[in-house]
Amino acid sequence: MKDAKVRLYVEHPLGIGQSVPLEREQAHYLFGVMRLAVGAQVALINGKDGEWRAEVVEAGKRGGRLLCAAQTKPLQMPPDLWLLFAPIKKARTDFIVEKATEMGAARILPVQTAYTNSERIRQDRLQAHAVEAAEQCGGTYVPEVAELQKLDRLLADWPEERKIMFCDEAEVGSAKRLGAAEGEKWAILIGPEGGFSPEERAKLHAHPQAHVVALGPRILRADTAAVAAMTIWQQALGDWQ
Repeated sequence: MKDAKVRLYVEHPLGIGQSVPLEREQAHYLFGVMRLAVGAQVALINGKDGEWRAEVVEAGKRGGRLLCAAQTKPLQMPPDLWLLFAPIKKARTDFIVEKATEMGAARILPVQTAYTNSERIRQDRLQAHAVEAAEQCGGTYVPEVAELQKLDRLLADWPEERKIMFCDEAEVGSAKRLGAAEGEKWAILIGPEGGFSPEERAKLHAHPQAHVVALGPRILRADTAAVAAMTIWQQALGDWQ
């Protein structure tokens, strides 16, 4: 039996003997772009049932059908970590969503701050980037990308059990580091290109769940900061240990 060369996300239950219909775009990708034919093997994920090896049993230009044969990976849940970030330029926002998915974020929340450059996002497009990242990195879980929310409103309703790793560019050069215990619920907060406003910074420093940290001796771009912060958290408290 040949190994699957393609991984595909589907919004359909997966299980032994399960038939999985393909949408037109999926059929075009598998049969038009990847040149698969009947009998080819495809790895399927749906974010709930793990990874399954499936065989192409019908292949057409406008659709097709796969048949699940065996589970190849169980569902691997990421740590209970949220990433909050202020949207920036389109390509760099896409980068943040992709890397957050690859690095194990359980939920991704774009937030609007006082200095956020972008006042709107395409949530469906960013969710599609999360799906593609999960397909490519071998993950079996796809994080939800939430709609854009105002930071002050989000903080007002913040759950008491979830701590915030507040990455404050004003702390560059300080010795502050992440201090916490394993098994806790966390969120990482990354600011916009212009940084946080004085009012936002004061509110966050006073927030009972906020833990202020510095990301080294230099100010990082927002997309770089997201990767650096997730690396620090994963090494200290996540599933990279």
